[in-house]
Formats: sequence, C-alpha cells, structure tokens
Amino acid sequence: MSYKVEKSEEQWRAELGPEQYAVLREAATERPWTGELLDESRAGVYACAACGAELFKSGTKFDSNCGWPSFYESVDPEAVQLIDDDSLGMVRTEVRCATCGSHLGHVFPDGFGTPTGDRYCMNSVSLTFSEGDAAEKTAE
Repeated sequence: MSYKVEKSEEQWRAELGPEQYAVLREAATERPWTGELLDESRAGVYACAACGAELFKSGTKFDSNCGWPSFYESVDPEAVQLIDDDSLGMVRTEVRCATCGSHLGHVFPDGFGTPTGDRYCMNSVSLTFSEGDAAEKTAE
C-alpha cells in the first residue's frame, strides 16, 4: 500500500521519539491511563503525530473509561485506514492514519451511548492536539 507521506524507517526513527516510534511505526501500545491527551477536554482537532493529518474532532471524544482517548468517529472515513488484526489471538480492527500508514490504535463496536456505537481507542502518543479557532479553521 502506498501513502501520501512515505519515509524510510530511518527517517521516521529520526523524527519520532522512542515511544512514538514504537507505537506509530511498530504498533506498540502505550500504558493505559498515562497519555497526555486522555483528559484533554478543550475544543480542537486531533491529528496524526507522525504526519499532521487531521483525524478526530474534539466533539467526538468521549470518556470510555478504558485508559486511552476515545472517539466515536473520525473527521472523515477516508482519514483512517481500518485493518483486520488477529495478532493477539483475537480479532480486532487496527486503525492507521490513511495519510502515512502509522498505527493509531484500534476501533471496537462497544461505544455504547454514542451516535455511531464505535469506540476509536487511540494512543495519546500517536496524536497531537490543536486547540480552538485555529484548529477549527484548519479542519474546514
């Protein structure tokens, strides 16, 4: 699969910190309840920490009590790539950035009480956050 943003693993490793590289490029998972964006509640936009592509709006974030930031939908279905993942002996759906192919987390059909019923369970380290009006303007 080719992406709009493609770099060598050496380039990714040089640009990302060790934890970001492990999550974004090697599909690791940050420890629950440790991410900086877990309790973020300001209005704004969440983007891919690797390439800056906009992924989620703050209005779709909800408290799922799972230990990671959760959203019920992406900014656009084309913003994320969903891939079957059976790596841990169970079937899950991996979420990757559709712009650069970086691992973001997983989506589960247990977002009870949300408009979509989905829970995009994302690693904080895989996202950046832009607050307020500036974020709203770039999201348009």
